[in-house]
Amino acid sequence: MSTLAPPAVLALIALPESTLQALRKQYTLHHYSDGMPHDVPDATTIRAVVTNGSTGLSDAQMAQLPALEVVCAFGAGYENVDVAAAARRGIVVTHAPGTNADTVADHAFGMLLALARGYAPLTAAVQQGRWQQSRQARPTLTGAALGIVGMGRIGRLIAARAQGFAMTIGYHGRRAQNDAPGHYYASAEALAAASDFLVVACNGGPETRHLIDRPVLQALGPSGYVVNVSRGSVLDTNALLDALDAGEIAGAGLDVIENEPDVPAALFHHRDVLVTPHMAGRSPASWLAQRDVLLASLSQHFSRARVELAIPAV
Repeated sequence: MSTLAPPAVLALIALPESTLQALRKQYTLHHYSDGMPHDVPDATTIRAVVTNGSTGLSDAQMAQLPALEVVCAFGAGYENVDVAAAARRGIVVTHAPGTNADTVADHAFGMLLALARGYAPLTAAVQQGRWQQSRQARPTLTGAALGIVGMGRIGRLIAARAQGFAMTIGYHGRRAQNDAPGHYYASAEALAAASDFLVVACNGGPETRHLIDRPVLQALGPSGYVVNVSRGSVLDTNALLDALDAGEIAGAGLDVIENEPDVPAALFHHRDVLVTPHMAGRSPASWLAQRDVLLASLSQHFSRARVELAIPAV
């Protein structure tokens, strides 16, 4: 007696080996780590896609997969998944909110410390034999004013870490939240003007594109630092370069950047700029949590159970 073949799953992003192994055990896996190829073998059999917020999945790409039933974002972000098109086609979209939030918050706070205390430029100075010439006083986080753009899961975790440093907390988002720590500012510019350090932790997408622009950076001021762990599109790269060149801010920590992985060489002309390769959310713990949510979402869908982390249709 023949048995049904396992559902075919198309993964469009680089995934941890343990996640790939788990998918191969339960499904017929087609894996492309650099996005959707021009021609997908067995495209008519693909019932699930694994992607993320950066790679996404467009309406046109969905049209190439006539059997597609579910799209799973590996992580919290899904800004480049066409949720409206998926709903129109009867396709379920899921994500994994909170699974890497602690790791991102740790990374953001590490960047704050590294920028304030000058870890990278001071290490370079010592390597170059400039010990005595490099012992000037540097800012400290304790008691400083921290502005957080986006008071969601990650923003709240950053705020919790800041409270351990007795920092004054302000935040900006779409609306004030009664249970949020700190003072709400109605604009990013007003928040920046009241901050020594500004951390960007909001969602990406068209609504927040270039939310952090030249006026916001000018409001942050020549002793201020900006850290972006959200999406590259939120911080205007040209505005950042102009602000750095003009001495309008002190430095920046970027885990994400527009047009990544292409990073403007001019950024590295500034000693107080740190850039990491969009890996703030990557840790063994977060990968394990994201894998478990992904497998649960696929299992719930294919068993016709309620998919707990399905994104509401728009």
